[in-house]
Amino acid sequence: MKVQRPRGTRDFLPLDMAKRRLIECKMREIAERWGYQEIQTPTFEDLKLFTIKSGEAIVEEIYEFKDKGGRALALRPELTAPVIRMYVNKLQKKPKPLRFYYFGNCFRYERPQKARFREFWHFGVELIGSDRPEADAEVIALASTMLDEIGLKGDLHIGHLGVLRGLMRSLAPEVQRAAMRCIDKKDRQGLVKLLKDRDATLKDALLALIKSKNVDEAREIVGDVSELRQFENVLEILNALGVRYKTDFGIARGLEYYTGMVFEIYAKNLGAQNQICGGGAYRLAHLLDGEDVPATGFAFGFDRVVEALDVKMGAQKRVVVITRDETRKDALKIALSLREHIPTYVDVMGRSITAQLSYANAIGASHAVIVGPKELQAGRVTLKDMKTGEQELLTLSEVIKRIA
Repeated sequence: MKVQRPRGTRDFLPLDMAKRRLIECKMREIAERWGYQEIQTPTFEDLKLFTIKSGEAIVEEIYEFKDKGGRALALRPELTAPVIRMYVNKLQKKPKPLRFYYFGNCFRYERPQKARFREFWHFGVELIGSDRPEADAEVIALASTMLDEIGLKGDLHIGHLGVLRGLMRSLAPEVQRAAMRCIDKKDRQGLVKLLKDRDATLKDALLALIKSKNVDEAREIVGDVSELRQFENVLEILNALGVRYKTDFGIARGLEYYTGMVFEIYAKNLGAQNQICGGGAYRLAHLLDGEDVPATGFAFGFDRVVEALDVKMGAQKRVVVITRDETRKDALKIALSLREHIPTYVDVMGRSITAQLSYANAIGASHAVIVGPKELQAGRVTLKDMKTGEQELLTLSEVIKRIA
């Protein structure tokens, strides 16, 4: 019986993994340079962690199940809530701010389509303990730096939910939530329909705010409110750091725990599903019986980052040790020495010398090291360049200097 991989998942072949690891390692290195430390949380969590804020409706969008003890669990659909759960469980008394980064797979039960899968990966950071503009600006600048250093062009859009919500404070909570969903989905017609029979001045102001392109335009609509001044402080720091961005009050984000600054980054070559990063300032710990602590974070949709990047993998040096039956033990010892310096393969199929060389060519080996009786008697091996066909009789140390 042939078994297929589950719908919405993928297999990653060696070249795929080499590209993914190259990008992942670069992002890790950048995060650590900025003072962020790696953490990891469980792949599955208590279902309440995700329903406590988003409501029971989210159950339709995630993988939830009961274990053999009858406990309601869920595969994590995102990583911010698990990180804050860990913070509440273990880290509330630690000196602040806390700076964390993570890389892990997440799961959502949705219709698979281009750039959307049921299993996907997030690379993200969380800065816990500060609501100052310096904290917000640092997180945004880190996301921007990651893009620049991995060589991906993207448009950074920054908004502020406090300004949006302040304008809608006269609306009932359920209408506010519906309006935010329309804004998040860029559904202008839905928003107009929702506000059709309500205050026309409010509707016009909200639509104008979403279209405004800078703080000055927003101030003409909402006035000189404190949320706008806070937002302006963040932008001033980003200007000083040379971060390129667009002001966008049409960003709402899908998760309700965001409270202030929010941002999204869009890649230039992904079509409709072009958002590769999202984040902002939020308060979530108090909903999990922790202290009410501010935090700011972001998550890159790692799969979309990989798709958007045209990563060219250079030819990797690798060696195949070619051996006869009578020199096999010596060849295995030579391979051990070579593996300290370069990826090395040894025949385990009992192939002929010709077949071993054909295999070396097939896998793209840069060199073959031929171990024969005469070479061993002379204390040497034959190094063959697989591209040019040239051969040299060298000592093992000379081989290592030549190809490592």
